[in-house]
Amino acid sequence: MRRLAGALDVQPSALYWHFPNKQTLLAELADRIVAARTAEPLAEVAAWQDAVRAEADALRDALLAYRDGAEVVSSTLALGLGSPGTVDRLALAVARGGFDVETSRRSATALLHFVLGHVSHEQQRIQYDSLGVLVDHPESPLDEDDPAAAFAFGVGLFVGGLELSRSRT
Repeated sequence: MRRLAGALDVQPSALYWHFPNKQTLLAELADRIVAARTAEPLAEVAAWQDAVRAEADALRDALLAYRDGAEVVSSTLALGLGSPGTVDRLALAVARGGFDVETSRRSATALLHFVLGHVSHEQQRIQYDSLGVLVDHPESPLDEDDPAAAFAFGVGLFVGGLELSRSRT
């Protein structure tokens, strides 16, 4: 809070006029990060599968736009702070596939955890690379060559799993 106040050229106590503590300030920041998404409106996306992919992609892009974006959003959610809008949008996309509210919500939460974990890993690698400490290990079990393709594959697994679960009911 002191560093932020210094960057804004105000006293730290001035920040506490607007935010009771650091966690609520970070929650506001997290809400602004995820609100920056530019996914197409769900009504313009034909298939529910494409809506889920579009929402996940837009969330990934929003998190990657800010250094430590995934960490800020993840820690805010872990504290139960911030807006439920991120889960709501993902759940709405899933619900377009005819899933009930509980399935849509649980699927959205699981997908959100995947997005946050994937982007967090991407951002850590970007930071390590910028510091010159990232070591290339050819025998690494992780697909690091194309993070966007790896992300799309993971989201595809979620969508495919949802399709499979719907066909079994």
